[in-house]
Amino acid sequence: MKQMKALVIEAPFQAAIQEVPYPAPGKGEVTIKVERAGICGTDIHIFKGEFLSSYPIIPGHEFAGVIHEIGEGVVGFAVGERVTAEPNIFCGECPYCLTNRGNHCDRWQATGVTQNGAMAEYVVVPVRNVFRIPDSMSFGVGAFIEPMACVVYAMNRLQLNVGDRTLLFGAGAMGQQLIQSLAHAGASELVVVDLSEEKLQLAKQWGATKTVLSHEIDGQLGAEHYPRGFDVVIDATGIPAVIEQALRYLGPTGKYLQFGVTAQDSRISLSPFDLYQKDWTLIGSMAINHTFYPALNWVKENRVQLEHLISGVYALEEIPELLTKGVGHDQLKIQIQITE
Repeated sequence: MKQMKALVIEAPFQAAIQEVPYPAPGKGEVTIKVERAGICGTDIHIFKGEFLSSYPIIPGHEFAGVIHEIGEGVVGFAVGERVTAEPNIFCGECPYCLTNRGNHCDRWQATGVTQNGAMAEYVVVPVRNVFRIPDSMSFGVGAFIEPMACVVYAMNRLQLNVGDRTLLFGAGAMGQQLIQSLAHAGASELVVVDLSEEKLQLAKQWGATKTVLSHEIDGQLGAEHYPRGFDVVIDATGIPAVIEQALRYLGPTGKYLQFGVTAQDSRISLSPFDLYQKDWTLIGSMAINHTFYPALNWVKENRVQLEHLISGVYALEEIPELLTKGVGHDQLKIQIQITE
């Protein structure tokens, strides 16, 4: 049986490089030779046992590569084409799929989350999830289409009004994509909070109007400066203590967007009177919902810039140690160069 090299998370906090069976494509599927795969916060949650995945699992849902093999019944694609793929697999038949809410599909699956993913030499995906990328687009940027599709879905959910005063917590790779998107979508004041001065400098360069270090937030964003709070507050950290803090800055009729992924058992304290009296709107944004193609178009036309967000490229063999040690806070997007 043909084998390939892959990162396998065998159990929480246990990851190793293993030889595993090559994923031959079935009917309506293609096998992609992976060039680049990104490490997402969700992958970290999977490694720590904090997400939906069962084990063992090959993670990796942000990736780009070339078509290596085509399964029965596949038309319109050829071996060697440069592609990326949406990881979310919808049944297309349940009430959620039939009402354009596929991310809540009754039989939802996802490459790299519930099925083996792209932190491997090869990954198999349904052909309907495959998207070509132009020759001018690097595989590194191609691996960014999935996270950008998450941002596009969040922006669609948020329905930002032109001129909204906006406060964002978290200037990591996802936060930086949100910053560019919010600036393009019409935010007026765009204040960004983070622990890292370097990330805040990047935020200012790409659309933030003001940046605040986390330990200076009370002095910078208190009632004397923002007596009406903000029209929009967004969390891109997934840290419960930060989420509770963020809600304190939401003004009357404000919208709060939970973008960051928390552990499944996380809890926060929220005043129901504030929710009532201030006419708040609380918005969740789970993954992707038919936003992969719009994200690809946005990236292809250079509406957002992503290459500079890649702060490190590692070999597959280096990833178990990296997961064990943890990704430094000053890092943005870590990617894996699969093909040597």
